[in-house]
Amino acid sequence: MEKKRGFEVVKGYENSNISLPVRKTKYSAGYDFEAAEDVVIPAFKPGTKPVLVKTGVKSYFGENEVLILANRSSNPMKKGLVLANSIGVIDADYYGNPDNDGHIMFAFYNFGDSDIKISKGDAIGQGVFYNFLTADNDTANGSRVGGFGSTNK
Repeated sequence: MEKKRGFEVVKGYENSNISLPVRKTKYSAGYDFEAAEDVVIPAFKPGTKPVLVKTGVKSYFGENEVLILANRSSNPMKKGLVLANSIGVIDADYYGNPDNDGHIMFAFYNFGDSDIKISKGDAIGQGVFYNFLTADNDTANGSRVGGFGSTNK
């Protein structure tokens, strides 16, 4: 069977009992991601940097597809957690890159009053696959050479 799109465990997490993302209901658009390890997200103070929550997962999909990462709808109200970048954009060439093997992570700020502990296995966000279009006269031909945040390097 030809692989079209899906999820795999990243290098270094093979023995960490990682759950691959799944849709929980028949009509869900998003695949639910879980935390790969325990992490504490401190309450926000000026100068606080977002905390990357690792999933232990990478994703493969077609050249004209993208995986969009979104927060869980309950995170802002129940925990004060918001994604630092509003959404995450996972490009097809992020998969297997030499820096981090395409490790998918969620970058959170905690706007609650106290630190929030996320435990291994906690649902943290979701990913939705989309097709995308390119503009007339698009000339993109570069190659990704790194991981998280490497596109402009």
